[in-house]
This record gives sequence, structure tokens and C-alpha cells, in this order.
Amino acid sequence: MPSKRPAPQPSEAARRGGPGEPDRRQSVPPRNDPEQPWRAEGVPERRPERRARGFGGGWKPGRNTYLFWLLLAVVFGLSYASMHITGKQERVSVPYTAFTQQVSAGNVKDVYTKGYQIQGKLKNAQQVPGQADTKKTYTSFETLRPAFADDKIYTEMVRKGVQVEAKPVSEDRGLLANLLLSLLPTLLFVGLWIGVMVWLQRRMSGGGGGGIMGGFGRSPKPVQPDEKRATFADVAGIDEVEAELSEIVDFLKDPGKYRRMGARVPRGVLLTGSPGTGKTLLARAVAGEADVPFYSAAASEFIEMVVGVGAARVRELFTEARKTAPSIIFIDEIDTIGRARGSGASMGGHDEREQTLNQILTEMDGFSGSEGVVVIAATNRPDILDPALMRPGRFDRQVAVAPPDLDGRVAILRVHTREVPLAGDSDITSVAKMTPGMTGAELANLVNEAALLAVKREKGAVDMADFQSALEKVQLGTRRSLVMPFEERRRTSYHESGHGLLGMLQPGADPVRKITIVPHGRALGVTVSTPESDRYAYDERYLRGRIIGALGGMAAEELVFGVITTGSESDLEQVTKIARGMVGRWGMSPKVGPLSILPADGMDPMGQYAAQGTLDAVDLEARRIVDECYAEALETLRANRDKLDSLARVLLEHETLDEEAAYAAAGIERVTVPVETTKFPSPTQH
Repeated sequence: MPSKRPAPQPSEAARRGGPGEPDRRQSVPPRNDPEQPWRAEGVPERRPERRARGFGGGWKPGRNTYLFWLLLAVVFGLSYASMHITGKQERVSVPYTAFTQQVSAGNVKDVYTKGYQIQGKLKNAQQVPGQADTKKTYTSFETLRPAFADDKIYTEMVRKGVQVEAKPVSEDRGLLANLLLSLLPTLLFVGLWIGVMVWLQRRMSGGGGGGIMGGFGRSPKPVQPDEKRATFADVAGIDEVEAELSEIVDFLKDPGKYRRMGARVPRGVLLTGSPGTGKTLLARAVAGEADVPFYSAAASEFIEMVVGVGAARVRELFTEARKTAPSIIFIDEIDTIGRARGSGASMGGHDEREQTLNQILTEMDGFSGSEGVVVIAATNRPDILDPALMRPGRFDRQVAVAPPDLDGRVAILRVHTREVPLAGDSDITSVAKMTPGMTGAELANLVNEAALLAVKREKGAVDMADFQSALEKVQLGTRRSLVMPFEERRRTSYHESGHGLLGMLQPGADPVRKITIVPHGRALGVTVSTPESDRYAYDERYLRGRIIGALGGMAAEELVFGVITTGSESDLEQVTKIARGMVGRWGMSPKVGPLSILPADGMDPMGQYAAQGTLDAVDLEARRIVDECYAEALETLRANRDKLDSLARVLLEHETLDEEAAYAAAGIERVTVPVETTKFPSPTQH
């Protein structure tokens, strides 16, 4: 495994990035309808249900939004009509003298008077008095007759032929128009408030919450089948899991054969395994192989702020699956809602999660064998699931999806390189041997990185150099252009040479594959050691060798320079983890005995209790093991000081050494020990 020398700063070691973009047949089915919290593929087309006409049923964002805008347009239209048609036309207030001048000139057409107020219209437009610079004219006017005026204006108007009206020349707005204009700001505010609330409701409910007053039940639209669905041909490296799921495929294809024998298919199958092992792809492959509808949803998509939404979505999902039975429901990351109830993590405002879990339990328990709906769930934390979820009748079967072995990695690489042009020197088997422990997603990412490097290097095909560079980038991190002082580079070369030399000298240790002092990621140097074949169990001797090899960098620095630097940070983390596991989990300490005291990785440290004296004994035994291994590392390097100096000198000169060059620089013959393997038959083989 890689042994990295981090940069001299008290920070955590960088974690390896996740897998890259998966193959398009492995991706989750698309969500065609934004109102449904699941995705579907292979669903047969059905005639859409007729909806009741009218405006009842509460506010529906998709149906009533246009009504709001229509109402708003009507209000604006009426306001415009009241202002420009029946409303007050534009009248200009003019002086009384200007009015009398127009009367004398015979330019007044008609007038209306009420008290001292006079309104009227001109025959020909005239310029507004006092606004000669604007060139503004008018025909409608209004003016006030002074009380002291003593003229014969009425006689003059009759003589000039002016028509005196008994009603206003231009009427003001009516009561309805005034009412609409006064209510318009209120209507706009109410409409804006409704729009904002609908938008917030849709955001909270994942695109289909039903609106302000409507319910949460929705009838999802049917989804057309995909052109190409995933099958077992797209799944490689996990043949034993395929055998476990093959009978489910057979049941979905021919359920009558099982009913005649009185047998029923498992109602639920729980896929467990590390991230990236292909659990989602397996579920899709089962549905594609059986050619049945497939409904996929992440457990987190059922949880909302509003209590009851998740339970309603679960009911609708199962109802929809029953309509298209036989079908498959796939719930990813079910531990999000399937955690054990009553635990400390579930206290304090998690009623929505528990109601959703209760609804899933009810739906699965209510299945009958004739419905033909199979629930497949995936998780990498099966230890925290609720016992009621795991009982027979719900998830009857658990299938562990482990990282692939050598043959499985070869098969997976062949699947992911089907559309990648390979050069003549590309050896898929050699790549598989260099990637022990990698999952299917990580192998897909490796192939993608190699293809990207080939494009960057302007090649027509991917060769072994691209695969090796991609593996180096994935395992070690991106190479950095860091200028280091000579003394720092020399110390780093001895540090990495200490790791490498102890890996070469320890019997049964993993062979050293590469040593480099070129900075990668946050590490100043890296030593890569991988086993000849996949290992599934480790004995005490091997684990001690791992500790000795990890302490080789610190031991070399102390032996040569007489100092200890911060470059051993990640090494000490690895050493502490292994030593504590040997004592507290695997029973490799005679003082503590065969007890499991410390929790497994990723588990709650408070979930397992031990007396303080027992925990102190674990710490003392772990310290004893590390001290013994460090003393052995110092003694071994002291006895082979010439080999250490030779390896460090060559490494300082060339910066990177592969397996052959590293063993040659240390003057050690590389001995390959044949590993005997036994192929156990799968549970379905006899």
C-alpha cells in the first residue's frame, strides 16, 4: 500500500478523490416528471387519468398559476379602459382671459358650465398659454369664471354659435373604475405573496408539494422505456451476487412456476457493500434482465420539513409500482430513513423520518405473493438499520457486494474499455494486478483518467503508460511542481528509502512497486507496496511487518540525521490504527486476550462499552507492539546501512524508481513467491 510523506505542517492527510463519472448505463434513470420523487424506466405507457374540470381542489401550481396571471391582466385591462376610454380625458387648465379670446375668435365648439367652472372644446387646437417653448397644444380645456367678471360671455357665445351643453363634455371615472384602481395595489401584493408562497412550497416539496392548500398526493406521469437498459452483460466481477439475484429474475419472468410449488420470492433484498461496488447497477440489471419496470429513489428524497410528506410519497410509490407489477422498487442509501428507532441519533425532531420508515414497513408487510413487487435497497451501513426492517417478510435476504478479485477486475476493465481504443501494449490483466482492492467505480474512473491523458498527449489509443500515469494520479494524487532545498530532498529520499528497504527485507511483506520523492498531492514522497494477489485475512506476522515498514521512514531519519520530523504524520496514524486493531479488535495480544473492545471503523465509539482499566490495557499493549516494531526497524536499517545509503543515493538522483530499479539500487534480489489460491464454488454450484 502507498506510504506517503506529507508536507511538514500539522494538517490532516488528503483523502483520495471519489470515482469519476460512471458509464451512462450505470447512471440513475432520469426523472422525467419533476413532481415525483423517484425515477422510473421500463414503465409501459398507460392512458393518462382524466382529471375533473373546474377550479376546485385547492391551489395547484401547475394549474392555477395561469389563472392568477389572467386575473391580473383583466384588472390591468379594466384600469386602462377606465383611464383612457371612460375616464377623464386630458384637459388643460387655461386662464379665463384665454377662454374669452377663443370665444371672440369663434374657435370654441361647445362648453359645459357648473357654477363658476367652465369646461369645453375648441374647434382648432391652440398652443397652451405660457408654454411657447414646448409647442404643446390643446383642444379640451377648463377654466374658472371670476366672481367679479361683468361681461356678456353667454351672449357672445350664442352669437358665435357655441353649443352650450347640459352635461359634462368629458365625464370623470365611474365608481367601478375608482374601486378597481384603489384595489389594484392590494391585488398586486396578494398575487405576489401567493406566487412567493407557491415557489417556496415547490422548493420544500422537491418540485411537487401540492401548493398552499392542495394535498401531497399526485399521480405521476408514465415514463417511456429506455432504448437500452442495463442487463447482467453490463455487470462484471461479482458473479456470486448475480447467482443470488438470478432467482428473482426467474420469478419476475415466470411467477406461476413458483406459485405452483407454494414458494414465494423474497419480498426485499438488501445489497450491502462499500461505495462504488455496483449496487445500483445490480438493481438496474435485475430489472433489465427481467424486463420489468424499475423505480429508483434515494431515501433522502422522501424526507421533507413538513411531517407526513415522506409517508405520502412512499404510499404513492408503492401504489404506482403495484399498477405496473411485476416491477422493482430500488431505494438507495436506505440507512437515511432506516436507522434504528429509539437510538440517540433519532431523538429531537425526527418524526418525519420515523413516519416515513413506518410507512415503508407497512407497505412491505402488506405485500402478498401475487403482487409481484420486489423491493431492492442498498446501504453501506447495514449495522445501523432498524431490526423491524431486517426481519423475514420485509428484507428477507442480504447480499454482500464486495470489491472484485483479480478475475473480477479484469472483467470490469473489459466492460469499461469496450468503447475505449487500446494500444497494442495495453494489458488489461497487468492493470488489474496493479489495482488490488479497487471497486468497479474506481476502475471506471481509472479508465476514464487514462483516456483523458491519452487525449491530452494527442494519442490515437490508450497505452500502458497512460494507465500507469492514471493509476499514479489516482493513488498518489496530482504531481506538484514544488522546489525543495537539497537538504530537504536528501532527508525525504532517506525517509522513503527506509520505507522501501524494510518492505524489501521483511519476510512476507508486500513487494515495493514504486518509490518517488516527487511531491504528489500533499505528500513530499511516496512509497507504493501492493500484494502479489488479493488478500482477505491477515495474520499477526504480516501486520507487524506493516507496522515495521510504516515506521521505516522515521527510523531512517533518526538513524541518519538524528532527528524526527513531521513527515511521519500519516505513517503514525496508520501505525496507531493497526496496533490498536490488533489489541482491541482481533485478539492478537496475550494480555488483553480474545476480546473485541474497540468498535469497528465507522461505528459510533459510544456503541461499545468497556471498563477504563481494559481501555488502558489496550493502550499499553498497542504501545508495546509499536515500540517493539520501531526497535526492530532501527536494528534492521542499522544492519543494512550500506543498502539504505545506496538506495537513497540513487533515489535522490533519479527521483522516481520503479520496482525493478528500486530492488537493483538496494542490491536485493527480487524473489517472487508463488501464491496458491483456492476457488470456492458459488452457493448455486454443486
